[in-house]
Amino acid sequence: MSSEDLKEKEIIEDDRQPVDTDYFFTIPNILSLLRIFLIPFFMYAYIGRGDYVLTAVLVIISAFTDLADGFIARHFHLVSAAGKVIDPVADKLTQLALMLCLITRFPHIIYPVILIVLKEFVTGILSLVTLQKKGVIRGAAWHGKLNTVLLFSMMILHLLWVNIPPKVSDISIYICLGSMVLSFVFYMIRYFRLLKN
Repeated sequence: MSSEDLKEKEIIEDDRQPVDTDYFFTIPNILSLLRIFLIPFFMYAYIGRGDYVLTAVLVIISAFTDLADGFIARHFHLVSAAGKVIDPVADKLTQLALMLCLITRFPHIIYPVILIVLKEFVTGILSLVTLQKKGVIRGAAWHGKLNTVLLFSMMILHLLWVNIPPKVSDISIYICLGSMVLSFVFYMIRYFRLLKN
């Protein structure tokens, strides 16, 4: 077996995340659902009331549930097939909702919104094709997690720094855009390797 074959085999094995339970209402899944439940509340706090402090509190609670559900799922063997779907959906919906709030004051955030919609659409299709042909549900790669951290940091910066200078705002947005493009490319390579193998 060549080194390239070994590399492809490792990629596929890394994506075959074990499922510990078939139950839907596990603690990690409930926390993911809570993140979705919080979305209309922080959107109303930001757009409806203009209460940026309350919005930040709700978003931080949402972020805490994101960290907690992953930790609980891994350490208490509560990984489920439903959780693999609900968790990333909750993440993306939260990100999009917060960016849509911020667009009302920072128009350039429309660029990450467009890119994240395009990225999720394309990778979503490739994910379904990969699942159908290979029986693989991909896990988040390191660059995806890094991208999430940068994106969340950019949004919190704009949320808490009410009068952020335009140059600082643009730089943080462009850093996120660069990270998103790289992550998109890496995911495309990953999927094509999986399908090719």
